[in-house]
Amino acid sequence: MGREFLEVFEEWASTYDEAVTGHDPQYRDVFEGYDTILGEVAQLAEGTVMEFGVGTGNLTEKLLDKGVKVIGIEPSEPMREQAKEKLPALDLHEGDFLEFPLPDQPVDTIVSTYAFHHLTKEEKNKAIAKFYSLLADGDRVVFADTVYENKQAEQQIKQEADELGYHDLLEDLNREYYPLLEEIRQLFEQNGFSFEAKQRNKFVWLFVAEK
Repeated sequence: MGREFLEVFEEWASTYDEAVTGHDPQYRDVFEGYDTILGEVAQLAEGTVMEFGVGTGNLTEKLLDKGVKVIGIEPSEPMREQAKEKLPALDLHEGDFLEFPLPDQPVDTIVSTYAFHHLTKEEKNKAIAKFYSLLADGDRVVFADTVYENKQAEQQIKQEADELGYHDLLEDLNREYYPLLEEIRQLFEQNGFSFEAKQRNKFVWLFVAEK
């Protein structure tokens, strides 16, 4: 799952926290309101939380500050090292959305930010089915990630990146598996979840799927 992008994140680990501050104009809009978005995801998480794509632990820190139990999953060793340096007591495991150690306790909320787009549509569907099997009725998935509202929005965003000379951003937009909003809605609903989504910046949508 998305491990084709692992090398990118291993190179990015040491500078990721700087990147999310928006210092690079190409990615400024992507990370607009980053801290607020993470805070909203954390606020919606309850009980025992499984976080996929821990990265350097920015969302994790907010979850732990809230007082919830966190089980972290992260495929990149350098990212795990960064997270453990920040949060030495974190229950952190090597894994990804499709291959991860099963928790030894019930999971109440599944969260992730800026990561689900690494999966193809087929992989997203398999992951969502796994989420459903992990959760009890009334439990939820809370994600924030880049999603296109529709094909017109996708075309406009890519055209703007091209016109501005944001070649790295455009390469990312063409290489990764950013879904349309209706596609991600259908994937969750066909796996038994209700689905709500709200746009949080030009790129990122917050979505809540309840079992």
